[in-house]
Amino acid sequence: MNYREESLKKHGEWKGKIEVVSRVEVDSREKLSLAYTPGVAEPCLAIQKDKDKSFELTRRWNTVPVITDGTAVLGLGDVGPEAGMPVMEGKCALFKAFGGVDAFPLCIRSKDAEEIIRTIKLLEGSFGGINLEDISAPRCFEIERRLKAELEIPVFHDDQHGTAIVMAAALFNALKLVGKRAEELKIVINGAGAAGISIARFLLRLGCRDMILCDKQGILCEGDKSLNAEQAEIAKLTNRTFIKGTLSEAMKGADVFVGVSVANCVSKDMVRSMAEKPIVFTCANPVPEISREDALEAGAAVVGTGSSEKPNQINNVLVFPGLFRGALDVRASDINFEMMRAASEAIASCVSASELSPDYILPYAYELRAHQAVARAVAEAARRTGVAKK
Repeated sequence: MNYREESLKKHGEWKGKIEVVSRVEVDSREKLSLAYTPGVAEPCLAIQKDKDKSFELTRRWNTVPVITDGTAVLGLGDVGPEAGMPVMEGKCALFKAFGGVDAFPLCIRSKDAEEIIRTIKLLEGSFGGINLEDISAPRCFEIERRLKAELEIPVFHDDQHGTAIVMAAALFNALKLVGKRAEELKIVINGAGAAGISIARFLLRLGCRDMILCDKQGILCEGDKSLNAEQAEIAKLTNRTFIKGTLSEAMKGADVFVGVSVANCVSKDMVRSMAEKPIVFTCANPVPEISREDALEAGAAVVGTGSSEKPNQINNVLVFPGLFRGALDVRASDINFEMMRAASEAIASCVSASELSPDYILPYAYELRAHQAVARAVAEAARRTGVAKK
């Protein structure tokens, strides 16, 4: 099947992937009077006295916006907010299918970080949490950082943290197959944007030590004046041998390659230059950094990709439905590191020792047990770290 052509056809038939369905009947005078005027005045007055009642008397407790400015949509780049709608709608459908979360696409026609922050702050009272999506780096870092500090509900940028969470789950299961330890690894990450930097930060906090980031200019090195602020900060924590050069130089002797970058930037020879039993994760879409077949032929022990057509799809759909389900269930005020680590461990644990193989290191995205495991783990971590309100 040509998925792109068929998808365009289906979108024309669907005319949208989500819709609003009423939870109450209004087919009589009595029912209408309870759901709307005059009866509705009473819950309004109750919320006026205590705004937290909005979580009990409205659907706010289960409602999340999927917000973008359309500047980093999939692998398409800056296509604009309207063109981002099909992706945001799709994400909302996944929220509902796998987490039971009511999600709505909000596409903001602005690239100004302050304007985006102010818009989201003004909408806070309508939602139980905020999911940021497909906002280009480095603005996405500041937008999320500010919103997390200034809002009373959890804020999560999925391109950053969802990707990091599922990548960590894939890595730690792959390590069981190759018999290596996290603290002994040399890891190379290609792509120093939102996903790459967040993956690096997350893995460092999980115990990985030796890490190199690359972008299209080559290896990130502390002191390089061409780096943006976020790249400069991560450069202080990575590449501690201060090597310079290209991705090819970085990959020599590496145990793990993580690609969140562009198509066809890795050759078979580059994989051959890696350490024994290398792990290769190539997540560029729709065309990976190197094909799964070529990576395996070049000696990769475990290969993961971003494609649903290949084994070991590393997809953040395994993360966000369950993560928000757990956070909403306990009315978390934040999504912190411990909650993210719990999500990653829950995903990894869904593959038993007897199931684990080079072709199966992660549960499939459509497995409800994985999303339920994430929700339980996140809720418990929220309670344990004191950010749960119930």
